[in-house]
Amino acid sequence: MQFFRGIHNILPFDQGCVLTIGNFDGVHLGHKRVLQKLKEQGQQQNLPTVVMVFEPQPKELFDADGAPARLSNIAEKTELLARENIDALACMGFNTRFRGLRAQQFVKQVLVDGLNVKTLIVGDDFRFGCDRSGDFAYLQEAGKQYGFSVLATHTVEQQGERVSSTLIRRFLQSGDLEQASSLLGRPFSISGRVAHGQKLGRTLGVPTANVMLKRNKTPLVGVYAVTVTTTAGEYNGVANIGMRPTVGTLQPILEPHLFDFAGDLYGQRIAVTFIKKIRDEKRFNGLDELKAAIHQDIQSAKAYFEDSNKT
Repeated sequence: MQFFRGIHNILPFDQGCVLTIGNFDGVHLGHKRVLQKLKEQGQQQNLPTVVMVFEPQPKELFDADGAPARLSNIAEKTELLARENIDALACMGFNTRFRGLRAQQFVKQVLVDGLNVKTLIVGDDFRFGCDRSGDFAYLQEAGKQYGFSVLATHTVEQQGERVSSTLIRRFLQSGDLEQASSLLGRPFSISGRVAHGQKLGRTLGVPTANVMLKRNKTPLVGVYAVTVTTTAGEYNGVANIGMRPTVGTLQPILEPHLFDFAGDLYGQRIAVTFIKKIRDEKRFNGLDELKAAIHQDIQSAKAYFEDSNKT
């Protein structure tokens, strides 16, 4: 999959392309329906398929504190989209300059001159351009002028509810990993590179991998039974994700402890898949109490995996 970062690095497709635009946060079942439509159009027209996303996501620029937690950062999103066999990902830097583009400038500079779009697939509630002045109807009129067609996506529902990143966040926050997984089409996971931390876990006799989250908020908080994928294989484990209230941290952190693992993970990119919530994050009265709780969490996670293997 090709990757373009920024409007000035886009290489126009000589024969044109089929494009869809959105946040694609989590690349869930609703997104996959859109991507399927994108691929069908690409195949019918013999044109490459392109997904356009924005970084940061628009809400993060407008209201950083109020923006929702990410289901996937740009690295995770890129990996998930690559699995869907999309030909190219165009990642637009969403800043005040880009935000200031009028609807007609966005169409001409980005869609027409930048990507040479022949078919655009977006939701019928899609808004874009300065002050969100562009809408679906405007795109249809612009398409007549510049020679591209505009197709609408349709809502995907499951058990009577619209599949959305917002609904998935709600399930994750409530600890309902099963429901979140059913909407994602896979268990929820977070990947990142292991970095040196305070090494508190090692001090407590429970070494953990300090995973760089690359996000200001996390969609779930607490202690979980997890599986961890490394270059050496997959391991069961237990992980804490959050602000570590007992020792304090300025940024959310993910710290998995891998069972039956001996080795060095520093610098390695690992994926942590959340299987079962064990408890909420809690402030303890000192390190001794924290250590006892961690060992209880380990026993709870191991018991869960043992029970799962029996069924």
